[in-house]
Amino acid sequence: MMKMRLFKSNIITALAVTAGLAVAGIGFAEDQPQLDSQVQALIKRLESAEKQIQTLSSELSKVRVQQNQVKPFPKPVQEPAQLPVSESTLPLAVDGVFGREELAAFEETATTSNDFVERLGSLEAGWAKFNAAEQKKKSDAAKKPTFKIGGRIHADYWAFPNASEGIGFFEHPVAASPNFGAPPENRAAFRRIRLEMKGDIFETMLWRMQIDFADPADGSIKDVYLGFKELPFNQQLLIGNQKRPLGLDHLNSSRLNVFTERPLVVETFNEDARRPGIAINGHTDDESFNWRYGAYFLKNITFDGTTRGNSTQMSLNARVAGSPWYDETSGGRGYFHWGLAGMVARPDGDSNAIGSNANEARFRTRMSTRSNTRWLNTGPIDDAETYEVLALETIFNHGPFQLVSEYQHNWLQREGGADLQFHGGYVFLSYFLTGEHIPYDRKSGTIGRVKPFENFFLVDNCCGGVSSGWGAWNVALRYDYLDLSDDNVLGGIGESWTAAMNWWWTPHSRLQFNASYGEIREHFDVGGFDPGHFFLLGTRFAVDF
Repeated sequence: MMKMRLFKSNIITALAVTAGLAVAGIGFAEDQPQLDSQVQALIKRLESAEKQIQTLSSELSKVRVQQNQVKPFPKPVQEPAQLPVSESTLPLAVDGVFGREELAAFEETATTSNDFVERLGSLEAGWAKFNAAEQKKKSDAAKKPTFKIGGRIHADYWAFPNASEGIGFFEHPVAASPNFGAPPENRAAFRRIRLEMKGDIFETMLWRMQIDFADPADGSIKDVYLGFKELPFNQQLLIGNQKRPLGLDHLNSSRLNVFTERPLVVETFNEDARRPGIAINGHTDDESFNWRYGAYFLKNITFDGTTRGNSTQMSLNARVAGSPWYDETSGGRGYFHWGLAGMVARPDGDSNAIGSNANEARFRTRMSTRSNTRWLNTGPIDDAETYEVLALETIFNHGPFQLVSEYQHNWLQREGGADLQFHGGYVFLSYFLTGEHIPYDRKSGTIGRVKPFENFFLVDNCCGGVSSGWGAWNVALRYDYLDLSDDNVLGGIGESWTAAMNWWWTPHSRLQFNASYGEIREHFDVGGFDPGHFFLLGTRFAVDF
């Protein structure tokens, strides 16, 4: 009885090991769509082993049935010690006596079992060898720089159904131009055509390079930096052209923002956002608190890639942010974010100088559209020595509803002139009609990628009908205010209301529609006009990868 139990135990163990290998093989096949010839051979051997297990199981069942039915002989045919089967493999005899047919069947079964165990051992050895080779490949890959490619395409159409005469002079302010004072023109253009490459250099360094080809005649650089990661206190150090931490909406990616164009104040005091510099960012272990700080050149090197001159025009920027409430049980559908940022800048330039010594104290922005020129514009401010910006930001999100606001104030000191103050802010409401929410990244203090409950699709099905998915639908409304007029500097005061509709087809593609009405007043005189109002429409088809 004990020997038969041991035999059964061996068979069950072999079945369990083979089943485990089958599961492991199947899981590996799903993860590796292109297996090499060695893996294919192992899988074929595994399938053959499974068939042998089924055959062996069937034969054992027959033997058990026959053993229960056989009747004892008056005496044994021969002594058990002389049987061709080893003592360790003998089954329990019925009433202490074997029959010839039963012995022959068991001998054949034992031979098949031994052969199967040998082949299964070979299979296990081959799998272990292959797994070791794969682990070595991964280890070797970690010792080499990595490379990933990505990008985005934003195709826009902008229309200006209504604009007062003054807006035409803000759009075409050069008196010598044949278009002087002409109203804004409708346009279709690529807002962004970006190619992005990034990766790691061994385990502790990283790099990124992003170029925009929206202007085919003149590409522009965006993020171009290298850095060190895995530093103490969850920090990383970046060196190169990168975003300055001033303004929540600027730190958010254009792939993810609710509106096609950024708020007025965000674009004004941190134009184009990116500057060459060195910076550190990090977060606490529980991700409830994060920070960024660094030193940057003031010159925008987007098109020429260089900064030259004897005047050191730089800024110091810092931002701290936190999420004291983050509902982890709902997957982040509820959270509250706060942020405080600041910048101290030293333009100390000369508005009549050439190159990098030119005055960098100039604040300007477009009015929620891609117009030819920036309708709110202080121009270079003479004798500007230093300026400081303080920025406040908040997000409240509860399920599909989100409320966002920012405020920024700018104090500028002039040498030999009166000091100036500019300020502005915005607030917007966003709501998902289909129930999704805008995710939040606690490590960076920025918004994340929206994931529709169901991607948009429209296809024929196999039953002769049509199947479809709705995607994610979102509506939003934003109010902007910006004041760039103080003392003898009249950059204008602008207000606008912008309604947005976003239709996410997938997490990486969507259609955006914006409609905006705005007014400008207290602007410096252009063609005899200082106020103006407008109504504009914008559409964007966006994908990223």
